Amino acid sequence: MKKTIFALAGAAFLLAACSPAAPPEEPVRAVKVLTVGNAAFSSSHEFAGEVRAQVESRLGFRVAGKIIKRQAELGQRVQAGQVLAQLDPQDYKLAADAAKAQLRAAETNRDLAAADFKRYKELKDQNFISSAELERRETTLKAAQAQYEQAQSQLAMQGNQASYASLVADVAGVVTALEADPGQVVAAGTPVVRIATDGLRDAVFSVPEDKVTLFRPGMPVKVRGWNQDTQLAAKVREVGASADPVTRTYMVKVSLEARDTTPPLGATVYVVPQGLGAAGAEGLQVIKLPTSALRQEGKATAVWVLDKASMTVRSQTIQIATADGNEAVIAAGLQPGMLVVSAGVHVLSPGQKVSIYQEKAGLAPVDGAQSAINSGAVDAAAVKLVAATPAASAATTAASSVGK
Repeated sequence: MKKTIFALAGAAFLLAACSPAAPPEEPVRAVKVLTVGNAAFSSSHEFAGEVRAQVESRLGFRVAGKIIKRQAELGQRVQAGQVLAQLDPQDYKLAADAAKAQLRAAETNRDLAAADFKRYKELKDQNFISSAELERRETTLKAAQAQYEQAQSQLAMQGNQASYASLVADVAGVVTALEADPGQVVAAGTPVVRIATDGLRDAVFSVPEDKVTLFRPGMPVKVRGWNQDTQLAAKVREVGASADPVTRTYMVKVSLEARDTTPPLGATVYVVPQGLGAAGAEGLQVIKLPTSALRQEGKATAVWVLDKASMTVRSQTIQIATADGNEAVIAAGLQPGMLVVSAGVHVLSPGQKVSIYQEKAGLAPVDGAQSAINSGAVDAAAVKLVAATPAASAATTAASSVGK
């Protein structure tokens, strides 16, 4: 009997030892929340663009050759007539020397033909030769003169070819791109340096196909710099006639006047067209949420709503009417006063307990706190908060946030 009891006890002990351990309790996640409320619908469109020069030239050599030196550097300001790059000029110098030799030979032939014509003309004056013979000598002189003029033109052309071995800036501006390096063999006309000409600037941006018909040349717009609060008045200068083959968007150029406040070349700007808002929608009170609060639930769009009593979240399906800048306008599904999770929506599950995320604030120095207490600048509640433990302080802060 005792052996049976001991055997049953041992079996129970072994079963208890082999059973899996209880899973650890899931930690309470801290989430950021916002209170749903009504806001004015601005119904404005804003496009991000880039400041570019109205005239941007791609300069290249007029002859082929090997680049032996490049004086231009990216971002460098250049003046008209400044040398930007050079080719190996040896072949062109040899061709110019050959043209000079051909010119001297043509000059000799011309002089010889001229002397023959003069001698035969004297013989004709004495009636020693016929007129036909004189005409042959005259024709030979004219041919020699033509060959001489051809050699002159050939020499001038070879001289130009030698001068084309130096790439010279024809306008003042800023180097925005370098498209060839020293040691590279380039063909005639291959772009080597890109220069943004000094003068007027454009704000260039792209618009989708459904908005391109709303833009027209001369249309007023407002331009704001990325790090500026002031807006500049400008006008649309050009609207692209065809869509980009990759993005399927149309390029729009806005002319910027030359001012001290004009954003520099290459700066990011925001363009706000005037008069593109929805008719009658300006100032309308609507519910708006940031896009970080939205998530996809099947084919529907949903958000997480926080229950203040149980501190749990539940999924709420919503309907989106349109977009207002970087926010979504909610048509149905939410009421003012609801608490909606605005960050970390993809790591939550229905019924999950959460806490409200609080920004960490640095504690004031002890001496400063003591002097404030002694001077009577802090009330009794603040004194208790400073003297409380960290856990009590965190609980007090969370409770005050939920109450709000």
